[in-house]
Amino acid sequence: MDRNEEGDDSTIYRVVVNHEEQYSIWPIDRENAPGWKDAGKSGTKAECLAYINEVWTDMRPLSLRKQMDAAAKRRT
Repeated sequence: MDRNEEGDDSTIYRVVVNHEEQYSIWPIDRENAPGWKDAGKSGTKAECLAYINEVWTDMRPLSLRKQMDAAAKRRT
């Protein structure tokens, strides 16, 4: 059985977030990729993905949200 199959993954992950408030998971035993910081959650892949699903409710990058909010304010 391949180690990467969902049921056999014993890797512990951490949730990471970038400057655009986009989320991902990263193996806990590896240094974060440049530009990504810890979001304060770690656990199994399923636990981390469930956390992301709960907190990442607006998939638009932060810069796009700010641009759209500014455009909406200019129209009012």
